[in-house]
Amino acid sequence: MKRSELNSLMRDAVKFLEKMHFKLPPFAYWSPAEWQTKGKEYQEIVDNMLGWDITDFGSGDFQKVGLFLFTLRNGNLYKDEYSKTYAEKVLIVQEEQVTPYHFHWHKMEDIINRGGGNLMIQLYNSTEDEELADTKLRISMDGRNYLAPAGTIVRLTPGQSITLYPGMYHKFWGEQGTGTVLVGEVSQVNDDHTDNRFLEPTGRFPEIEEDEAPLYLLVTDYPELK
Repeated sequence: MKRSELNSLMRDAVKFLEKMHFKLPPFAYWSPAEWQTKGKEYQEIVDNMLGWDITDFGSGDFQKVGLFLFTLRNGNLYKDEYSKTYAEKVLIVQEEQVTPYHFHWHKMEDIINRGGGNLMIQLYNSTEDEELADTKLRISMDGRNYLAPAGTIVRLTPGQSITLYPGMYHKFWGEQGTGTVLVGEVSQVNDDHTDNRFLEPTGRFPEIEEDEAPLYLLVTDYPELK
């Protein structure tokens, strides 16, 4: 992805979040120059990958296959100084924009439609060799628990949520004709380096073509901080 495209997506995301009355924390708006002035008291942001996360999953077409995320809070599986056992993200999903099939080995998460359009989620259990299973699914939505066939597509309207268990494949997209979706994710500690299993080979983080300066830093830019 080009840095100019990422910057444009950030500007669009800010406008959408303002429309939805959702506020990001102050560090969301630090410029690269401001980051250079921050001391070790902000190390948790860097260590736990809080902040901007935009990906096209290696597709080369963000509008078709892609996702906007911002990690608001997170613990750390490898550093004892961080005691949080939970994580929270905000996601923006456009109409018919697909996040490909994947599951997490360890993380349980709730996906919440916070407003806007409808979110569609297709679900499968995984087999021992990490393929799609044909077994019935355990569905848990807002206090309702039931079994459903493999491949079931669940529609989350604004206010609805679903629990996704470890090992449960899920693919999601915004329903056509309903508008962009503001999605919340509340989960156990998130680790995007070791706890994502994509059904097809997928790039979790984009390769960036630096055609202009960053508006705000992505979580993948943090290692470049001096």
